[in-house]
Amino acid sequence: MLLATISFSNRLGGSMQRIAPLANATSRNTRSIGSSLHSQSHKQTPSKTHHFYSIPDSSFPQGYLATGLHCGVKKIKSTSSPPPLDLGIVLSTSPRTSAAACFTKNAFKAAPVTVSTEVLAQTGGRARALVVNSGCANAVTGKQGLRDAWDMVRTTDALLATHGATNSSGSMENQTLVMSTGVIGQLLPINTILSGIERASVSCGSQEALGFAGWEKVAKAFMTTDTFPKLRARSFELNGTTVRIAGIDKGAGMIHPNMGPPSAPHATLLGLIATDAAINPKSLQSALTYAVERSFNSISVDGDMSTNDTIVAFANGAASGLENNEEIDEEQNPEEFRIFRNELTSFAVDLAKLVVRDGEGATKFVTVTVQGAPTFEDAHKIASTVSTSSLVKCALYGEDANWGRILCAVGYTTSLSRPIDPTKISLSFIPSDGSEPLKLLTQGEPEIVDEVRAKVILEREELEIKVELGLGSEIAQYFTCDLSHVRRQDYVFILY
Repeated sequence: MLLATISFSNRLGGSMQRIAPLANATSRNTRSIGSSLHSQSHKQTPSKTHHFYSIPDSSFPQGYLATGLHCGVKKIKSTSSPPPLDLGIVLSTSPRTSAAACFTKNAFKAAPVTVSTEVLAQTGGRARALVVNSGCANAVTGKQGLRDAWDMVRTTDALLATHGATNSSGSMENQTLVMSTGVIGQLLPINTILSGIERASVSCGSQEALGFAGWEKVAKAFMTTDTFPKLRARSFELNGTTVRIAGIDKGAGMIHPNMGPPSAPHATLLGLIATDAAINPKSLQSALTYAVERSFNSISVDGDMSTNDTIVAFANGAASGLENNEEIDEEQNPEEFRIFRNELTSFAVDLAKLVVRDGEGATKFVTVTVQGAPTFEDAHKIASTVSTSSLVKCALYGEDANWGRILCAVGYTTSLSRPIDPTKISLSFIPSDGSEPLKLLTQGEPEIVDEVRAKVILEREELEIKVELGLGSEIAQYFTCDLSHVRRQDYVFILY
């Protein structure tokens, strides 16, 4: 049974007066339930700040300038602490930069999604800058929202003229992709944002824009309800050259992305991945679409798809030793493309996991692995169904080894290429400490389960649920969390 009392803030926008009669009608039961629960002790949400740490400047890709600042979208809550960063900018100084993106499939696509889709189409995937604001989503804002997003494009393009090389076409127009995150249904304070973009020119020209300090500011500018900045960087070998890749994402609530490429455009998930590898726009889009399906499209916190979900990738070919190299092409250079795609996918998975770890109220990080499926799509659908099951997620929070809920979710998954065969399914818990898996079901036959060990496994902050279908060789993973009680002042209180 699920009981919830919800106090809406303006994050969702609009009036909530219509729900007042329902709130009044249930207030007596709500008070008694709430009083009872508040009298009990609850598990504390574990600290997540250790997931953010300093990264050496040498780890970041060459040919990018990154900065963030407070422009005034977010309110300053305390004069004793630095103002919250709410504007981030990343510029590629390489004249031949490839860009790709995957966007939300929500029918209410935010203005930045529409504008960024058009920029990619107009430039043939040759955009070279990203501007992001947090605190206001610029979603469901009509024609004015579109005008505001285009103004952000043009003002950031001017920074490229100051700090970036002229691109191969000689044009400096419409080179910028846009992201916004925050409150839905409210117009941007656009003059404040445009002024902030102009002021960013100074910091874009500083030494810190080349390394960790600049990228850290961008990561902080992405944040809304996040409890830590989500920033990663790594390097890998490609064609005998060391190339680097850096990534930022944000998200803690309204997380169940379903994104596709701009050719079929479909609290919010936003992400940026930038590399100094050389790959053409079409191949970069192919690699990003593949990676997103196995990373950002494979996470869920609360089951809600945002209006603004966007993942952007840049590849500028600025790595040392690549100056005269041709860009990788998926058809002409299949082996190099495969290496790049797999590295991009692995990196995207690491970034996506950070979002789940920071899920609002989450106390557990759970990997759901479905293997032995006829197709990847089948495995992915089943993993998604298990990961979004309220009963499964509640059992995880309660540390209850009620594995029948997992099988139930597997069984009601729809639109599979082949029916589930209950006699072939095996199920197990995989402990995070590397000890032996706890078998729950083997080829349709229940095991005698050690309830004490099951409890110990479920008490840990991480675990894996593994489902073997016995119908093929394909595998997919989903990353999810439990459903707990969440309390944030003036925001939301949910009891599961």
